[in-house]
Amino acid sequence: MITLYTWPTPNGHKIQIMLEETGLAYNAVSVNIQTNEQFAPDFLKISPNNKIPAIVDSDGPDQKPYSVFESGAILVYLASKTGKFLGKTDRERFDVLQWVMFQMGGFGPMLGQAHHFRLYAPEKVAYGINRYTNEAKRLYGVINQRLSKSEFLGSSHYSIADIATWPWARSHEKQGVDLADYPNVLRWYEAIEKRPAVKRALALSSGH
Repeated sequence: MITLYTWPTPNGHKIQIMLEETGLAYNAVSVNIQTNEQFAPDFLKISPNNKIPAIVDSDGPDQKPYSVFESGAILVYLASKTGKFLGKTDRERFDVLQWVMFQMGGFGPMLGQAHHFRLYAPEKVAYGINRYTNEAKRLYGVINQRLSKSEFLGSSHYSIADIATWPWARSHEKQGVDLADYPNVLRWYEAIEKRPAVKRALALSSGH
């Protein structure tokens, strides 16, 4: 059994989608980041960077409980555990992992900054708004180019690269992005939005 510690954010959605896609048995535990529950000592033992999501797998690699933090690492762990969504050849796996790293290092953090400066900063800072909105658009352009050559990000098959990236694209309007300007991204986005496991994960997470 997997215990998922989460909250309805893009990073939280990644793991709930992955768990629904793989069919692994899991229990979701809410960690309310709005009331600082992520700083609770018990949670810090699982996630030392005080971030959601995190998991505890009661049946870890050595048949003992094992905890994993950082959403990208969790996706790789669950893909390895189930043999799903990581690619079937070395070439596919490394292609997938490159795009997971792209999301972890760029598409998530830069879009998070765009959210902050556009919506949540206590004062409007034009430099920050322009910098991160432009970077968001650049990153969508990178994905659009990739998807002009491949049905999905990592390969021709749906993978953890798509699972990692898609939840961040759900907030494109808040990032100052119109998906109509990126037709390949729009096609990809709408295809993933229709997946039954994605619909289930979003419906479940909305109950937190």
